[in-house]
Amino acid sequence: MLRRREPVPFAFLAEADRFRSNVTPPPPERASAGQIAGRWLLGLTIVAGLVGSLLLGMPALSTDTASQTQQSQASQGR
Repeated sequence: MLRRREPVPFAFLAEADRFRSNVTPPPPERASAGQIAGRWLLGLTIVAGLVGSLLLGMPALSTDTASQTQQSQASQGR
């Protein structure tokens, strides 16, 4: 066993790795039907918002070929 050369202010923290508990924690509580439905509704709302923003933003992200031809025609008339 290795001993530390300098004193540790909180010795119980230094020896915490050796501590093993024989007490098992209680099992986690099961989520109620309302909680599960709320989680699903929140997830669907987030996904619908992302899809909706993508659908509404697609026209702004697309390159408009009609505006490029109008600019080239205007520059040719000079």
